[in-house]
Amino acid sequence: MLIVLMFKGLWNRRWREANDPLRAALGNLEREVMDVVWENGETTVREVRSMLVRPVAYTTVMTTLDRLFKKGFVARTRAGRAFVYQAVRTREQTEAAVASGMMSGLFSGGAAMPILSNLVDAVGSQDGGAELLDALEEMVREKRRRMELDSVSPARERGEEKS
Repeated sequence: MLIVLMFKGLWNRRWREANDPLRAALGNLEREVMDVVWENGETTVREVRSMLVRPVAYTTVMTTLDRLFKKGFVARTRAGRAFVYQAVRTREQTEAAVASGMMSGLFSGGAAMPILSNLVDAVGSQDGGAELLDALEEMVREKRRRMELDSVSPARERGEEKS
């Protein structure tokens, strides 16, 4: 029950109210900096700082980009005395990777069934919930088909048949 309450609190605070899937993985300034990096492609600390909506110290932007580099969100190359940064993945690829990592973390351990139950309840309570549940059901069927094919293919390569 405690896990469900913790999850519900996290859900309400970090995900439900936000339209930005990266909110749970990145801080506000990190998201703003990543938006500039995704928009510009290759960019420097000075360029990022000049494109931010709010005033931020040069060293703060530099530290933020260094943290994003250490987290694997950006790559950097030296150009004279400065670094040039660029996103490692597109925004869409990053959102997918963050979501996948979060889901893997949630489903590891003994909390998988309560989380699945809450997921189904949350999907079903949305506007258009029946259609979303149908889509979820189809995704489950498709995943099972792929898993079956994956388990049959290695057996066929070894000359074995699955019974």
